[in-house]
Amino acid sequence: MSSIRVSTVLDATPAEVWRHVEDVRTHVEWMHDAYAIRLTSHRHAGVGTTFDCDTRIGPFRLVDKMEITRWRERKVMGVRHVGLVTGSGAFTLKRVRGGRTRFTWKERLRFPWWMGGPFGGIVGGEILRLIWKRNLRNLKRQIES
Repeated sequence: MSSIRVSTVLDATPAEVWRHVEDVRTHVEWMHDAYAIRLTSHRHAGVGTTFDCDTRIGPFRLVDKMEITRWRERKVMGVRHVGLVTGSGAFTLKRVRGGRTRFTWKERLRFPWWMGGPFGGIVGGEILRLIWKRNLRNLKRQIES
């Protein structure tokens, strides 16, 4: 199991940040590794929403199947990965000084054997951490512009 955590402070309130991330279909606008998101449930938001995320990391392409498992408006969006890569994660928004928001992205992922299993998790986790730091820079630019 690989644990990944990235965080940034955004010059926006949690409510403003939430408006940018609550619709999972828009995540492709700031996530470098996600190039398509398709809802697979009738729900568009909240616990029970399911979706497929077409993900591309270097030569690897996969469909990341996810379900929203936690939903606290302007605070937390949690997901469970149920496809080839399994695990769970969450975006957490916390108000910090000056009306700004600390956005933290944490994931615990298990990689399949053909991606190196536990060893692939170590290497893959570091690669994902770098990609997700870039994603948060993209989100910061999008929100603050």
